[in-house]
Amino acid sequence: MSIHVLKSILVPFISLFVLFSSVILIPDRNILLLAGSALLLNISMWIEKKHPKVLVLQFVLLGLFHYASQLNWCLLLYYILITNVIQHSWKLKQMLPCALLITIQYSLIRLSYSPYTTYNIIVSVYDIISSLVIIYTLHTIIKIEMEKKSLTKQNKFLINHDPLTGFLNYEGYMKTVQQMTEELRSFRIVLLDINNFKSLNAKDITSANEILIRFSVHIRRHFKNMHAAARYAGDRFAILLPGNEPVNGLSSFDDLGVQITFSITSYPEEAGSFQEVINMAEDRVFQMRRETWLKSQEEFMRSAKMKTVGELAAGMAHEIRNPLTAIKGFVQLSKVQNYNIQPWYEVIMGEITRVGELTAEFLQFSKPHMSNMKVDCLRSCMTRVFSLCESEAASRGHTFTIDLPQEEVTVFMDRDKIIQVLINLIRNAFQAMDITGNVHFSLSIQNTWAVIQVEDTGKGIAAHDLDQIFDPFFTTKEEGTGLGLSLCQKIVEDHGGTIAVHSELQVGTVFTVRLPITTDTD
Repeated sequence: MSIHVLKSILVPFISLFVLFSSVILIPDRNILLLAGSALLLNISMWIEKKHPKVLVLQFVLLGLFHYASQLNWCLLLYYILITNVIQHSWKLKQMLPCALLITIQYSLIRLSYSPYTTYNIIVSVYDIISSLVIIYTLHTIIKIEMEKKSLTKQNKFLINHDPLTGFLNYEGYMKTVQQMTEELRSFRIVLLDINNFKSLNAKDITSANEILIRFSVHIRRHFKNMHAAARYAGDRFAILLPGNEPVNGLSSFDDLGVQITFSITSYPEEAGSFQEVINMAEDRVFQMRRETWLKSQEEFMRSAKMKTVGELAAGMAHEIRNPLTAIKGFVQLSKVQNYNIQPWYEVIMGEITRVGELTAEFLQFSKPHMSNMKVDCLRSCMTRVFSLCESEAASRGHTFTIDLPQEEVTVFMDRDKIIQVLINLIRNAFQAMDITGNVHFSLSIQNTWAVIQVEDTGKGIAAHDLDQIFDPFFTTKEEGTGLGLSLCQKIVEDHGGTIAVHSELQVGTVFTVRLPITTDTD
């Protein structure tokens, strides 16, 4: 039961009791003053909730009623009035003077109809002291209750709201949507998803929080007629709008430095229940975000391809310009000798051959697919490579060995392309050995993979060069084009395989090619 309801019951009861008691005990009382002050006091108690300023009038009316009744039983009404004062201002420094004044009023009026004896004076002092104790006790009780209500209100707010933005959290959002669907209210759910929030959060949590706060302020300004707004899952906002509210101008969120994906779902036009409208809204924003992600990936891939093409074109232009510059220089020199190019003929032809080789290797990158893909035997392919390179190994003085398994190993491949890759790796191994060395050529099976290794005992590759050897135009050879290993990597990857390298300086290098084994012989 509230204090206001309690006063509405107690004050009339106590007033009537005091009034009738005073008439019976003291017959010569002023009945008009007594009844009138009692009536006005009760009326002021009833209208106090709507007119708080009437509290001052209650102080005067209670004094008149007490003086007219000349009964100490009015003390209970004084305590009720003190309770009113504490309720309106429960801070001790503000309410204590008022409460003390009411207590003194009671004591003075009491002395006005009591004889001035030592006993009565001491009783009045005691009444003031006891009133102060009761005032402090009531103040403490009311203060505890007010703090309890405040904490309960804060707790309820935190349960259903996001502390950062002040919007509803996920639980509060669900409750609100469910309540609106149960009431059959027409509304729209607008879901806003910040696309780049994770990258912002990774850079600076404080900055990300500031963006969320600015984002929520922008939502309040932009959707002035919204029923409610919620923030959940870190970077997702939900706005509940009236069913006829237009949704436009969402591009204004770009000014905050964020990219958003949004979806709009209407109830009950598009969904007939609480769960349907929630699922439809979430599914739509997921699809929109997926499309945005796919577009960004396409743009990234296109940018990466253009970058690669640019690097290849720049490298190609640089590599071709060198031999052309040499040829141009020799032609200019030949002019001095009446265009006799005989002294430089071999050099010029060598440079022309180099340009041709560069162009041929560069064109390999433009072929998107293998042209003669079929299931073929890898053992016979490697045997063919061994026979082609054996004579070159002998001419250089190197030992060349091969190690093949007994069982057949079949791979879906373009035979000529794989032979090209293996010959390239073996010749690189021969060239890496300045003195007589050994090249070991082997094939093994690891689960569903055919593993080919070309191992040499050459000078090895420096650690800072290992990450670049597959880059176009990177070479450590004086006359290399820098496209051989890049082309090998492309061919192996076109076959669904991988190529890796392990090297130690002055120990040797191992190139490992892994190709998927197939059992399909069609």
